[in-house]
Amino acid sequence: ATAISYGMEEQNAKTEEASTAAKVNYMQLLLPGSILLAAILISGTLIFTRGQGGGGAAQIGNVPQAQNEPIDIKVNQNDHILGNKNAKVTIVEYSDFECPFCKKFWSETLPLIKKEFIESGKAHFVYRHFPLPSHSGAKPAALATECAAEQGKFWQMHDEIYKRQDGQGQSAQLTKDNLKKWAVAIGLDTAKFNQCLDSEKYSKKINDDLASGQTVGVTGTPTFFINGQKIVGAQPYETFKQAIDALLK
Repeated sequence: ATAISYGMEEQNAKTEEASTAAKVNYMQLLLPGSILLAAILISGTLIFTRGQGGGGAAQIGNVPQAQNEPIDIKVNQNDHILGNKNAKVTIVEYSDFECPFCKKFWSETLPLIKKEFIESGKAHFVYRHFPLPSHSGAKPAALATECAAEQGKFWQMHDEIYKRQDGQGQSAQLTKDNLKKWAVAIGLDTAKFNQCLDSEKYSKKINDDLASGQTVGVTGTPTFFINGQKIVGAQPYETFKQAIDALLK
């Protein structure tokens, strides 16, 4: 903002003519200022975009994925980890089971990351829940994976939920009744699982994951942190490979 000073010396009493002139000058300044403010607001709105290159997660700006400062994210004992915990590279995903782009990552990119980096011991993968408020089936699905984890089958339920959804992931599919059927399919103790799911036993854990994501700036799903470097959306495998290879050198 620019402070505008009117050097008006009070040598004589103000006249009606001087007052009118001041009002005209004020209006002349006010109109361009209003136009400038409107332009700033419009440009700010246009900065909000949907992902990058079809990546598919809400984010601010159009900054290339590799250009961001690493964020220190601590892996804890309650996290679900796939691969060697002592691997040099840590990939943390914040995800939503109803998000179609999360399913896209699971079906197209994660298998390649597993084959090249996780199974070879070069990286490990951490899953964290980030159920979006607009997805009514996301939290029940997240609860189901936590209940499956009690029986040592988090990843089996994780995969089953994505596998069972046809197309974009419908909230109508992610009901407790369906989740209970899918628990049978992966061989869980159904009585134990059903009681756990109905009680929403792990609601706090899911909310804690959500809060941790918000703390590090997650606004959409999927969002990843590779040794703290943020990648937003279901980016192609090459994006992940480039980031991981750079860290392994």
